Amino acid sequence: MELPTPRRLTLPVAFVLGGLSAFGPLSIDMYLPALPRLAADFHAPASAAQLTVSACLVGLGLGQLAAGPTSDALGRRRPLLVGVVLYAIASSAAGAAPSLGVLIGMRFLQGLAGAAGIAIARAVVRDLFDGRDVARIFSLLMLVIGVAPIAGPVLGAQILRFGSWRWIFVVLGVIGLLLAAGVAVWLPESLPRASRRSGGPREAARVFRALASSRTFMGYALTLAFTFTMLFAYISGSPFVLQTQFGLSAQAFSFAFAANAVAIVIGTQASARLASRVSPHRLLVVGCCLSCGGAAVLLAAALADLGLVAFLLPLAVLVGSLGVIMPNATALALLPHAREAGTASAQLGALQFAVGAAVAPLTGLRFGTPAVAMAAVIAAAAAAAFLAFATLAGLRQPESGIERTADDSVTGCASSNSAH
Repeated sequence: MELPTPRRLTLPVAFVLGGLSAFGPLSIDMYLPALPRLAADFHAPASAAQLTVSACLVGLGLGQLAAGPTSDALGRRRPLLVGVVLYAIASSAAGAAPSLGVLIGMRFLQGLAGAAGIAIARAVVRDLFDGRDVARIFSLLMLVIGVAPIAGPVLGAQILRFGSWRWIFVVLGVIGLLLAAGVAVWLPESLPRASRRSGGPREAARVFRALASSRTFMGYALTLAFTFTMLFAYISGSPFVLQTQFGLSAQAFSFAFAANAVAIVIGTQASARLASRVSPHRLLVVGCCLSCGGAAVLLAAALADLGLVAFLLPLAVLVGSLGVIMPNATALALLPHAREAGTASAQLGALQFAVGAAVAPLTGLRFGTPAVAMAAVIAAAAAAAFLAFATLAGLRQPESGIERTADDSVTGCASSNSAH
C-alpha cells in the first residue's frame, strides 16, 4: 500500500508522526524524576544510575544510523513497525529488570529500537511533502517534539506519585504499542519502490560520507545539533537553577516548565503560520538571532544575579526561538535529499544526540552559580549554532529559492558542494 504525495496533513497521521518523533525526549525525560528512587532500590550510587540514561542516549544515536538507510532501501513501514514493536518490548523488559545491569542493557535496546521512529518519521514527512510545506509540517509536529522534553519530567513525576519507577516503563511500553497500532492503521507506505536505494551497508556508508562532505547539509545539521544542545542544557540544568538557587517549590518549578512549554508552542505555531509567506531560510535567520539575543540577556542576568523574573523572561524568549529554528533547519537539511531522506534524517538525529549528550552535562560544572553555568553553556551553544549556519549554509537566501527543491542524488549533491 503506497501513498501519493498529499498537500495536507490529516490529524491521525500528524498524531502518529508526532508521537514517533517524541520517542527520544519521552524515553529520557519522563524517566529523570525516577533516578534517585531507582538508585536506592538497587543500592547503587547516582553515577551508576546515570548509566541507564547514557545507555538510552547511545542507543538513540546509533539506532538512527541503522534505521535511516534501512528505510531508504526497504521502504518506511516495515522498519518502522519492527522498531516500534521492539521499543514496546524493550520498555516492558526494562520495567521488569531484576538488576541494574539488565536495566542498562534494556535501556540501550529501548533507545536502539525507538530511534527508528525518530529517523523514519522525519523521512516520511520529506516523502509526502515538498517546498515550504516541509517546514510548515515540521513546525506543526514540533507541537509534540518541542513540548515532550519539557512535559516529560512532569508526567514522570505524576506517575511516581502512584507507583514505583517501573510503572514509567510500563507507560512507555503502552505508548509504543499504541503508536505501532497507529502506524499499522493510518500510515501507508510513503516511499515508492522505484525511489528506493539499494547497495547495502557499502552504499549507506557512501551516502553518509557524501552528506558529511556537503557544506550546506552540515551547516543546517550543526545548527540543529547545537540548538538541541540548548534544549538539553535547559532541561538538565533548570532543576538545579530554579529549585536549588532560586528556591522554587516542586509545584512552582512545574509551572515554570509549563510556561516554557507554552513559549515553544508559540514559536512553532508562529513558524507554521508564516511558512506560506516567508521562506524557511529567513525564518531560520530570525530564529537564530532570537536565540542569540535571548542567550546573551540570560547570561547577563545570571552574571549580575538580577533575580528570578529577570532570568525567566529571556529564558522564555530563548526556548520560544527553538520552536522556530528546529523545524526550519530540519526542512532545509532534508529538502535536497528526497532519494536519501532516511539516511539524511539519521545523520541529523545522530549528530543531535552526540553533540547534545557531550555538551549538556557541562551545566553541572561548578563555575559560578548554577544559573551562570547553565546560561554560559546555552550562550556558547547559541553562538555555535549561529556560526555553523552563517559559515557553512550561509545567511543569504539561496538563489534557487525554496520552491524549486532539487530531488538530487547524493552524488549530485556532493559534486555541487565541492564547488563551494
